Amino acid sequence: MKMVSANHPIYIDRVVEDSSQHTLTEGHFISPLNAYLPESIPEESRIARFQLLLPKKWKHPYLKPVCLHLAGTGDHFFWRRRALMAKPLLRESGVGSIILENPFYGSRKPPDQIRSCLRKVSDIFVMGGCLILESIALFNWCEKMNFAPLCVTGISMGGHMASLAGVSWNKPISIIPCLSWTTASCAFTQGVLSGAIPWQTLEDQYVQYGREFREEVKKMIHSPEQNEIFNAGRQFAQNFPSSLDSMPNESANKGEEQNQDLKLDCINFMRGIMDECTHLGNFGPPVDPELATIVTASQDAYVPRDGLIPLTEIWKGSKLRTLEGGHITAILFNMNVFREVIASSIRLNAQKHYQQEL
Repeated sequence: MKMVSANHPIYIDRVVEDSSQHTLTEGHFISPLNAYLPESIPEESRIARFQLLLPKKWKHPYLKPVCLHLAGTGDHFFWRRRALMAKPLLRESGVGSIILENPFYGSRKPPDQIRSCLRKVSDIFVMGGCLILESIALFNWCEKMNFAPLCVTGISMGGHMASLAGVSWNKPISIIPCLSWTTASCAFTQGVLSGAIPWQTLEDQYVQYGREFREEVKKMIHSPEQNEIFNAGRQFAQNFPSSLDSMPNESANKGEEQNQDLKLDCINFMRGIMDECTHLGNFGPPVDPELATIVTASQDAYVPRDGLIPLTEIWKGSKLRTLEGGHITAILFNMNVFREVIASSIRLNAQKHYQQEL
């Protein structure tokens, strides 16, 4: 990716753990997005921080497989991914790990942000832009350090960010998105999380821009799911009547039908904006889609898949693995499956692109 220099400076700061089996270090670098949108990134988020977990002795004579782990919603700092994914992955399969701290999370969280609740819709896009470019910077650095094959993974929101980062890399890479799908919009406009969105505030702001301006912006938005947008809004209204019915009328002289149309229009506009920036149909496929395995849950209410273009259609040749249960149960009881899929894809990567067995 031309937006990130192959020599973007990355620094190792200190050794956190030094055991007989592994070394854990911490490092940092300036987020590459800061060069393009400095005014949009909170000061606390401009420095990307990561942990690097490596074995003292690699299993292969010269291949050094490393997996980049991106954070899911609420996954602050490093400890959860380190304990549940990185260390077991190293012990079981000899795969090293980079654990990147999310912008707006942990030490990168703005002081006026409450926990994981982003203050603005635009922060979602800034987070995504930061993570894509930061991942590319780390992939470049891994190449300089002779780490290979490479993999990127994440769970839930981290899974979608991993997909975006993986398709933005111009070389074969294993991509393992866990409990995510084709677009991030469905989670916010159809899934369980949609009930936590302050729709009244967004509706009020949406109306302020005026109809003519809104129509012009709509023409600039491209969603591969365009034919489904209105139905998605209608489905949201049916599934969450309490959240919509509790919203006061925009004005006393507007009928209920017109007010309902405005609510649906706001939801659809939100989905269109998110599809423009996060729908994987708007990005090219991975260099080698066969290295991608998408792990989903059969009853995932957080990331609905109904009515969406399947990711396996966009990434021709990729594999789909479906776990029984819902979003939370999949996270609680299937970490071992996520690790197995990562290791399997890395082995395939080594066979196809390095002609080696791991």
